[in-house]
Amino acid sequence: MNITCSALPEQLLESELFGHERGAFTDARQQKKGLFETADGGTVFLDEIGEMTPALQAKLLRFLEEKTFKRVGGLADQRVDVRVIAATNRNLEDEVKTGKFREDLFYRLQVMPIALPALRERKGDVPLLANYYVDKFNREFRKRVRGLSGAAIDVLQQYGWPGNVRELKNAIERAMLLVEGEWLEPEHFTTLTRTVSSTQFKLPPDGVNLDEVERQLLLQALERAHGNQTQAAQLLGINRDQVRYRIEKFGLSKA
Repeated sequence: MNITCSALPEQLLESELFGHERGAFTDARQQKKGLFETADGGTVFLDEIGEMTPALQAKLLRFLEEKTFKRVGGLADQRVDVRVIAATNRNLEDEVKTGKFREDLFYRLQVMPIALPALRERKGDVPLLANYYVDKFNREFRKRVRGLSGAAIDVLQQYGWPGNVRELKNAIERAMLLVEGEWLEPEHFTTLTRTVSSTQFKLPPDGVNLDEVERQLLLQALERAHGNQTQAAQLLGINRDQVRYRIEKFGLSKA
């Protein structure tokens, strides 16, 4: 079972984790078991634990140390046997130094740390994760998309993924909503291709021939789009008329 610590305000998160007694607060009309109690004998995954407030950090530490907790508004200790896995995109060592995260809780969670590299550092995982999400959204949207074209995979692997796996999931979801054929193509990831285009190229010390750069980019876009001018325009972030103008400008009509 899992919960995202940043998704709920402190009081609601406490209730979700530890449960509450009837009458503990407004609208608490009946007793409710929390995540830890419901997961007794199993595993709880706490995502974005670095966002947890100091007050809740103290209660979580007590639970990890004693394996007991009190429901919100309760007096009796509840004892459970739960494995806790926590994740964060923050540097908790720095958070400890600035007083934003409890040092004792940090070391209590450090029983078996696993450092997961950012997605940009493991580009080989991108196609695997992308195809996983294609299958997921095929079921959810009742579509029959077969996967990603080679050109689309190239686009995903060139992108830096500052938002890591969550951003990849959102990109695939958006593409699955847009696609009408059997394959996801670069034009279904225009937001990513524009970002790559704006950040990837740096001016060489000796300068460049701008017309030649433009010509080469146009050729590459047309090749990737298999001659489809509309798709090439989407890859370049311009419209089809602008592509046609440049085809004539560089004498690429016959090519």
